[in-house]
Amino acid sequence: MACTSCSTSDGGAPKGCKNNGTCGTDSCNKLTVFDWLSNMSPANGEALFDCVEVRFKNGRKEFFRNSEKLTLSIGDIVATVASPGHDIGIVTLTGELVKIQMKKKGVNPDSNEVPKIYRKASQKDIDIWSVARDREEPMKVRARELAIQHKLEMKISDIEFQGDGSKATFYYTANDRVDFRMLIKDFAKEFSTRVEMKQVGFRQEAARLGGIGSCGRELCCSTWLTDFRSVNTSAARYQQLSLNPQKLAGQCGKLKCCLNYELDTYMDALKDFPDYDTKLITEKGDAVCQKQDIFKGLMWFAYTNNFANWHVLKIDQVKEIIAENKQKNKVSSLEDFAIEVTSEPEKDFNNAMGQESLTRFDQPKKKKKPNRKRKQNAEATVLAPQKPQQEKNTNNAKAAGNNNPNNGGNVNKLNKQNHKKKHNSKNNPNKPHSNESKPAEPRKPIIITKNENKK
Repeated sequence: MACTSCSTSDGGAPKGCKNNGTCGTDSCNKLTVFDWLSNMSPANGEALFDCVEVRFKNGRKEFFRNSEKLTLSIGDIVATVASPGHDIGIVTLTGELVKIQMKKKGVNPDSNEVPKIYRKASQKDIDIWSVARDREEPMKVRARELAIQHKLEMKISDIEFQGDGSKATFYYTANDRVDFRMLIKDFAKEFSTRVEMKQVGFRQEAARLGGIGSCGRELCCSTWLTDFRSVNTSAARYQQLSLNPQKLAGQCGKLKCCLNYELDTYMDALKDFPDYDTKLITEKGDAVCQKQDIFKGLMWFAYTNNFANWHVLKIDQVKEIIAENKQKNKVSSLEDFAIEVTSEPEKDFNNAMGQESLTRFDQPKKKKKPNRKRKQNAEATVLAPQKPQQEKNTNNAKAAGNNNPNNGGNVNKLNKQNHKKKHNSKNNPNKPHSNESKPAEPRKPIIITKNENKK
């Protein structure tokens, strides 16, 4: 089945659709009806019903009469009557089921006002249709800019070109009446085509554009819902929902259509409940209802002089007190009828399948280890400037010892001093050396005379 939401290429295959036109959701297959009568042949040799259902852009469907007796099946692209010219659509339903759909939509199957189908679309018709569809998106952007320039309080939500490209229909939403006569002139001058403006409601806009609801599924109005019934806040009250407009409103900004789905079930369940505004008269005082649980059949009552304490009563007990009050009898107190609601213990499910926690694949956080490299680098920076000085002292002592064999005592003294310095630096690595804190004094040269050597 071809996709009308995407531009088609040669042979009718859509360009933008990844599923080759067979996707079953969103605008590719919006508001589809399953033909459960397709395998059944008409009885007594009767001819098939000559009307078909044709779908256009964004789920817009209309009924056409196959006056030319064409052999049509679901998915065929046909050229239909339009004013003026012709339009291109896709056949979505044929046979006797079309008659049922026409009665459901309030269309008379025997009326002569049903438009007809010209022919099956040729390749030239499909090419013109594809070019026209490619123009819609840039035109919508420009049309919104022109509407803003005219300072009109309207929103242009969609543009639909006719199959032959001779007319463009602009769909818009607005809260009040809008005078767009000057805007139409600018549209005709800007786009060089015939312009038709059509106002739609906010629900119809959401149905045309589609989207994902808060439930995670596609919008009901864009997939299967065709009639929009009014939704009131009373539907939320009966279902005991919080009156939060952000949670109760859909993408159209109105109350969600799904609030009506379970309303009838709640209304049937509330028939067994006493009126919410009923007062219970007791000797201790009057009591009013504060809360009710439809599923468990419980009601919470509180005295008018003490709203802090609530008493839980069953429906039968409430009805019994109401019957006594109708006979102008007062019960002693609500405590005689109240029940204690015990909190249900949490159910511990056994791990029968050997499943573990969902976090079993998460990597455990590693504990931070003390960084030894930093300490080693700090010690190295303290000891680094001491090595050259120590090496100079030892080298000088060696040089003096090599040149003067008789000065062994002086060399031993220097070695002892250097050994003490090394020992102190190891014990106190953070303590700065005296050589670093004070400038080194020049060494006195050792002078040996010839007379002393002779002695």
